[in-house]
Amino acid sequence: MFDGFEEFDVTTSGTTIHGRRGGSGPPVLLLHGIPETHLMWRHVAPHLAERYTVVATDLRGYGDSGTPASTAGHEPYSKRAMARDQLEVMRSLGYDRFRLVGHDRGARCAYRLALDEPDAVLRLAVMDVIPGGDAWNRADREFSLAYWVWSFLAAPEPVPERFIGAAPAVLVDFMLDNWPTVKDAFPAEIRAEYVAKFGDPETVHAICEEFRAAASVDYRHDEADRGERRITCPVLFLWGEHGAVAKLYDDPLAIWREWADDVRGGPVPVGHFIPEEAPEETARQLLTFLR
Repeated sequence: MFDGFEEFDVTTSGTTIHGRRGGSGPPVLLLHGIPETHLMWRHVAPHLAERYTVVATDLRGYGDSGTPASTAGHEPYSKRAMARDQLEVMRSLGYDRFRLVGHDRGARCAYRLALDEPDAVLRLAVMDVIPGGDAWNRADREFSLAYWVWSFLAAPEPVPERFIGAAPAVLVDFMLDNWPTVKDAFPAEIRAEYVAKFGDPETVHAICEEFRAAASVDYRHDEADRGERRITCPVLFLWGEHGAVAKLYDDPLAIWREWADDVRGGPVPVGHFIPEEAPEETARQLLTFLR
């Protein structure tokens, strides 16, 4: 995996971010979702590296990145704080402007970075999410059942931490078994790596704090920006044809067009984990869009 890529650890103003860099050309930053790490880009990154310098990182609180202490308001795990990490990483590597791709939690970090630092993001690709504020505002019975993981991980400390700590593989296997349609997308060694990260109590607590932030401070940030700030760069939105986004929203592209003027995209015939279920198609769409 990641042949020709170098590993790095960058100290930011808030924590330490782990990642890999490879390829040559204009810079592209890849951000992962849950329950994954930057390893989720293992099949896509080599394709992009033929044309770009690819940076793939672990988000704050995930993988081998740092797990800084939180606060009562969960601000250290807000997408704003997590986006600041990623901007500092890219600047430390010498990239002031770059293309940005995010899936799931990484997509939420990515669009927040595009809103907060519009001069830094040249193009933005987001996968299988709608903006957090819109998701909460549209929440109903169907949403509550489809996205119960959101509420579970955002429950008050230490409830989810204790449950996950007792059997970390149960939650990870649930996501990896139930959210994709390509059932062999996660070979044993990759699944084991994802489960192992959920065996670390500090990582689990950090992930729960990130979900608590999503339900509180992130929501407030989105609502404060609604109608006031827009994503100024071109946006590509891909979603799983058989995933929850497709089931819950009749026209998810229209939701993103409330946040940006230049939005394109469409469904990919898989479930939630688009880059791991359909890496060739993901790479094709990204190479077309990012140029």
